[in-house]
Amino acid sequence: MLSDRQQQIIEESIKLIDKKGIQGFTIKNLSKEIGISEPAIYRHFESKFEILSTILDSFKQSLIQNQKTFRDKNIDPLERLRTFFNKVFETFTDNPALASVIFSEEIFQNEKTLHEKVTNIQNLNEKMVRSILEEMQVKQEMSRFADVEIITLMLFGSIRLLVKKWKYSNHSFNLIEKGNKLFNTLTNAIK
Repeated sequence: MLSDRQQQIIEESIKLIDKKGIQGFTIKNLSKEIGISEPAIYRHFESKFEILSTILDSFKQSLIQNQKTFRDKNIDPLERLRTFFNKVFETFTDNPALASVIFSEEIFQNEKTLHEKVTNIQNLNEKMVRSILEEMQVKQEMSRFADVEIITLMLFGSIRLLVKKWKYSNHSFNLIEKGNKLFNTLTNAIK
C-alpha cells in the first residue's frame, strides 16, 4: 500500500512524463513539480526505476481486480468484452497522462525488468480477451473460422490507435463514445 506522499509522487511522475517525455522525467524536475526536495523523493523511492516500476505494478493490480468482472461466466461474453473496452477507455479518460506511460516503448525497451512488466500486463490482457473470443466461438456468436489471435491483435491495435489519436488531438473528442463506436464496428465485423 502506498503512502499519500508516494501516491502523489506517482501521480506527478505520470503527469511529468506526459508533459516532458521520458527525457524530462528526472528527479530534479519531479521535485520541482511536487514542490519538495530531491532527497525527500528519495526517502520514498530509491530511483526513477522504482517509480516507473510502481506505476506499472499499480496498473497491473487494477487490471487484475477488473478481470474478475471480465471472467464472470454468468455475463454474456460479448458484454464482458464491451465492459473490458469501456474500462480501458474510462481508465484513460480519468487519467489521460497514463497513456503516455503505458504506450511509451522508449521508456521500457532498455530496462529488462520494466519491459517484462509491460509484457506481462499485455499478456494478461490478451489472454483474457482471447478466452472471451474463444467462448464466443463456442457459443456460435462469432465465426468458428475466425482467427482469435488475429482478432485479439486487431482489438488491441485499435484501442492503442484510438487512445493515441485522442491524446495527440489534445483530448478533443469523447474517448468513451468513440471507443463504443469502435467496439460496435469491430464486433459487427467479426460476427
